[in-house]
Amino acid sequence: MYPFLARSPSAAVSGYFEAQLKKFWSSGRICLRAVLSILLLVCCATQVGRAQTAAPARVAQADDRFKVDILVVVAHPDDEGAATPYLARAIDEGKRVAVAYGTRGSSGENQASAEDAAALGDIREIEARQANAVLGIDKVWFLGGQDTASQDVLQSLANWDHGETLENLVRIVRLTRPEVILTFLPGTFIGEDHGDHQAAGVLATEAFDLAGDPTVFPEQVSAPLRRLEPYLENLRPWQTKKIYYFPDADREDIFKDQGPTYSVKEISKSQKLPYWRVALESFRKHETQAKGFIDSLAKMDEAQIEKMATSDFWSSGISFVRGKSLVGGSVTGDIFEGITPGAIPFARPEEAPPPKPAELSAALAGPWAFYAEFRRAHGLTHLPHPEPPEIALQAGTSLVLPIWLRNMSAEAKEFSLSLHLPAGWTTAANPAKFTVGAEQTGAVRIEINLPAWAEPPAGQKPQPQEVSVQAQTGGQNVGELKLRVELRKRALPE
Repeated sequence: MYPFLARSPSAAVSGYFEAQLKKFWSSGRICLRAVLSILLLVCCATQVGRAQTAAPARVAQADDRFKVDILVVVAHPDDEGAATPYLARAIDEGKRVAVAYGTRGSSGENQASAEDAAALGDIREIEARQANAVLGIDKVWFLGGQDTASQDVLQSLANWDHGETLENLVRIVRLTRPEVILTFLPGTFIGEDHGDHQAAGVLATEAFDLAGDPTVFPEQVSAPLRRLEPYLENLRPWQTKKIYYFPDADREDIFKDQGPTYSVKEISKSQKLPYWRVALESFRKHETQAKGFIDSLAKMDEAQIEKMATSDFWSSGISFVRGKSLVGGSVTGDIFEGITPGAIPFARPEEAPPPKPAELSAALAGPWAFYAEFRRAHGLTHLPHPEPPEIALQAGTSLVLPIWLRNMSAEAKEFSLSLHLPAGWTTAANPAKFTVGAEQTGAVRIEINLPAWAEPPAGQKPQPQEVSVQAQTGGQNVGELKLRVELRKRALPE
């Protein structure tokens, strides 16, 4: 339509404008209308030229200020202490670290001052930020779960509002894009075994398996359609490459050679202190939970402190259990072995096939049944776990055994339960017989009264005791359930 547009815009406009003016001047027909027409053509040509020469719009990318190499997922302020000697080493090696806490620790004790409940949670959040700052960590998040005084992971997950907290953690994974996740080993063990610690490990594992899936919390990975739209987040899916666990258990035999071990005695290049010392200086910020311990350090000389740290706390260094690696590498190799920069494709967990159910069976329910399914569903059947299952409880309290009675036959069945207890242990008047309908699973419970605390002989530790339940139907044994229980003098830490 306008042949002059085939040339460069500036030359075309100049030439065409000059030609038209000469034409009108020579004809003597120059008028206001003609001048306006020429000016309109000039404007159109100029705009076309600008469109042809404008630079492409820049698409906003993820915020590199929040990219990390390690994301630590724990339950309470001070739980990061399970990994701080290694974190100090990793930071020396140039790794970026962030910490996500499931709760603010509002149900803990206060050894330093009078505040409790939510006010204590405020203080413990400040302490956590100060402790991380000692290590050089400035990326700290709190997921919003409620501190739960329990040994049962299912109670903790319920009190944390499992789905909402998982959504928050998936968001943090997608924002920080970690190469590695470090967290508590999900499982029930004789040890501190706090239900919240277990919940942190469960949620971290779920986030590892879900954050790379664009169909999980899709509103997080969708771009807003309008400016200032407050609903869609414009994150991107992110597949973390490895996940490692630190056990919350007393025993060490089942964790040996299940992952890398690091010495705590080398000198930090940045802080000029041994790594155990850096970790201890970080922990000193948690006064509400450990003021008595912190004050005791002032009465010890450096040699005594070192002996305590390297003989009691980290006598064998600091060890991890490898959960998953999507980039290969050896089980006991360095945590960052095989990791290279950049994203990797989303990988669905390799779910192990479920065991073939017996027509009639009895099994421990509660957290023990949950973990068996959890390991299978998340491709973690290789993780160490105790057999028979175990737990530690305070003496003088009670133990509740949850049991599944499964009847997949075509008619109702009567189950008889026989309970075998250690000397001095008693049970309430629980029914010994249960009828379960055809093709049904029944949930029953047995409550056991634990004896008062008795000091073990000098130089000996309390020994776990075994509880067993024999299940029968029609004279046929359909299951023997065993649980090792260790009694503790005091309530376990919160």
